[in-house]
Amino acid sequence: MINNNKFYIENLKNVVFIGYNPDFSKLININNDLQIDSDIITSSDQSIEINHKHIIFDKAGKEFRSYISDNFNIDNTLFISLGARIIFKKDLIKFLKYNLINFHDTRLPYDSGGGGFSWRIMREDRINNQLVHLIDEGIDTGPIIDNKLSIFPSDCKIPIDFENYRQKAFVDFYKGFIQCIKGGENFELKNQVNYVGRYNPRLSTIDNGYINWQYNPYELINFINAFDNPYPGAITFLNRGDFGRLHIKSVQLHGGDSSNHPFMAGIVSRHDKDWIVVSTSGKHSLLIQEVINEKGENILNEISPGDRFFTPNEYLEKAVSDKIIYTALGKK
Repeated sequence: MINNNKFYIENLKNVVFIGYNPDFSKLININNDLQIDSDIITSSDQSIEINHKHIIFDKAGKEFRSYISDNFNIDNTLFISLGARIIFKKDLIKFLKYNLINFHDTRLPYDSGGGGFSWRIMREDRINNQLVHLIDEGIDTGPIIDNKLSIFPSDCKIPIDFENYRQKAFVDFYKGFIQCIKGGENFELKNQVNYVGRYNPRLSTIDNGYINWQYNPYELINFINAFDNPYPGAITFLNRGDFGRLHIKSVQLHGGDSSNHPFMAGIVSRHDKDWIVVSTSGKHSLLIQEVINEKGENILNEISPGDRFFTPNEYLEKAVSDKIIYTALGKK
């Protein structure tokens, strides 16, 4: 509910989560402790990951609205989008009486959209921001209700590291926020400025994760790290492509060997049993511990000095030209 540019919910009784979160159990327990009922609405593709009772709606049509009207008092219900696949249009937002919010983990208006932590790893963004905002018709453009900044620990390097830290920070932030809402606190709304910001399109490893070996060493390792666990790994080929598509993981930057030339980029200069040393276009080399084939096997021991990683231009061009779109049924 909005009054005098302040957000609040009178006598909060229900929280309806829309989408998916891996810590639904923790969120529901927080609600239970505050005597708040919890319900989950999700999409067909997201429902696969959910073990709690839920209902599936892939569109916010008449059946969706009937379900809401029949089961909840909208005035004392908070609707929370967690990566929801549903498109929230103006009439739906009004139907929910503006009690519709979204949790986001960036410094909006920067990094709206998708792509998880991959874009931020590429750019070396080390600031975490837990944020909640009102939902409007734009993408992550609604007024900000509350936020909390922190710095990612220095050992966060690949997406799973950032996600583990973010998820814990999110649960803590959610707990504090929902306690305030339950306690009747009002939040001053802060409009996002529209003359700065960045929208990130969604990413898919199999479509966008192809390695350009002409990147400088820092760009290269950031790109590879951006597609590491929990994703399949950045993609390239070896020699004539005899091993097919290969996924590179567990990589470090190494400055202890001699400098390189751009034409040396991708060449395996040495095999040190548990890792290989690969030249880059700059003075650093890469230490690579995992080269995974399409069967999920690490073929590190089948690679020899003098072999060369490469990615044909057709894959690099496709990686930057394909726009990834996800619907309630999954990737289009």
